[in-house]
Amino acid sequence: MIVLVALLAFYLAFNLGANDVANSMGTSVGSKAVTLRQALIIAGILEFTGAVLFGSAVSETLATDIVNPVLFAATPKVLLLGMVSVLIACGLWMQIATSFGLPVSSSHAVVGAIAGFSWVAAGINAVDWFSIGVITIAWIATPIVSGAIASLLYSIIKHYILDKPDPLFILREWIPWLSAALLSVVGVIVLPTVSKPIQVFIWNHWGIALPAHDIPLGLGAIASVTLSLVSWRQLESIQKKPKSAITNPIERQLGKFQVLSACCVAFAHGSNDVGNAIAPLAAIAYILRTGSVPLADFNVPLWILVLGGVGIVAGLAIWGKNVITTVGENIIPLKPSGGFCAELATATTVLLASRLGLPVSTSHALVGGVVGIGLVQNFRSIRFSTLRSIGSAWLTTIPITAVLAAGIFSVANLVMGNG
Repeated sequence: MIVLVALLAFYLAFNLGANDVANSMGTSVGSKAVTLRQALIIAGILEFTGAVLFGSAVSETLATDIVNPVLFAATPKVLLLGMVSVLIACGLWMQIATSFGLPVSSSHAVVGAIAGFSWVAAGINAVDWFSIGVITIAWIATPIVSGAIASLLYSIIKHYILDKPDPLFILREWIPWLSAALLSVVGVIVLPTVSKPIQVFIWNHWGIALPAHDIPLGLGAIASVTLSLVSWRQLESIQKKPKSAITNPIERQLGKFQVLSACCVAFAHGSNDVGNAIAPLAAIAYILRTGSVPLADFNVPLWILVLGGVGIVAGLAIWGKNVITTVGENIIPLKPSGGFCAELATATTVLLASRLGLPVSTSHALVGGVVGIGLVQNFRSIRFSTLRSIGSAWLTTIPITAVLAAGIFSVANLVMGNG
């Protein structure tokens, strides 16, 4: 039983990797900051690392918060069957969306599927409809907020750097600010989590209790200074070359910033969104192991995190180019300066939403950021046919996965003789 369910979870993780990882690398490929092969390698490593090291929290939330597990306490096998239905429904929908190159939200797919089977299994009150409402509002607001931030960032870079007579000289003055902006936004996502093991190590070996913010601040300061010094050195090398020897040096330099922002978003994305693929499997494994539903003592085993990470990387490597192409090339023509702003806006939006406790979609944020860049560059450059396809996929994700999961659960429940 557990082997079959693990294969279903791998199937979902595979399709999530093929679709959702475009959030972190789509604009980098579209702006030509990295090649598709380089993006697949970079994202694969960072997504897997984030998933395995820090992917348990989202899994625990999805497995216990969307539906009240207490309602299934007397019938844990019903919850098990429902989670199997979630794996199948979400995997199918993510595969269909990916085949058309549509970036959809795996978070909303899983939430919709859990809500769908729960309604059928235990009634309408089994679903936390307030949470669903908050998700819907955040879903609508995310691309708007990200687009506004991306537009503002790109307007500043365009006015104060790109449009100046000597942009290379101006960029030298702006490098520390760009470094600080990049590392402060994405660092707040990654560094607090990374620094916790360091704090524990220092306490266990030297008995020194450091405040929670000291290590992230120190790491961020070192990284910002290092990035500035490296960037200055690269600029000096570029300025010594004849102008004809290098094509668009400004965009080339900003492309390096964009790749760094994409790396951090990929790590954060892996640590959060792997939960969408493995939460049902973690709940099923818990039920099979204990014979009860997961409650307060629920933890995700390491092998499940590894399975999710491997599935994401496999899907990204084999089928990820479809959605990466849609996000990076088919909305607007992107340059590294615009791609960097879109990535930074995405990270900022997701971070703000996390601080407010709002469940948002990284794909919504990134598409909104790309559109925001298009509004500043040239309104006519936006391909609205692509946006209509993406919007349709967004709007239909929750109801489609809800109906699929409910239907699969109902049929399976009858076959098992529980209905």
